[in-house]
Amino acid sequence: MDKQIIGLDHIQICIPTGKEKEARDFYLGILCFQEVQKPDILKKNGGFWCTTNSVMLHIGVENKMLETSKRHPAFIVHDLSYVKKHLMKHNVQIKEELPIPAINRFSCYDPFQNRIEFLEYVY
Repeated sequence: MDKQIIGLDHIQICIPTGKEKEARDFYLGILCFQEVQKPDILKKNGGFWCTTNSVMLHIGVENKMLETSKRHPAFIVHDLSYVKKHLMKHNVQIKEELPIPAINRFSCYDPFQNRIEFLEYVY
């Protein structure tokens, strides 16, 4: 198995069934992802796929959502302070995270309580 995994294809997070509009408002509207077509065979499952730069994010639907979880994507950004200001402008509550050496970071929650982390490496 060593050296067989060569990259990350996508991240999937989940939203409640029937909440695609609110998810699109957040991920496409506020975070500025671009929607991409799901394969026809998967469209019946609901949700949608989106991308930005080299990051592919799949938004799936589930009938039973966990109230708390550690699952989350962590997006590397170019200008962490810009991202924070942009989110605050859209009334997204920011959660400061514990410091990690050489990484500045914070997180927020989407409308479905999925944690989203943003980070910037400090060189």
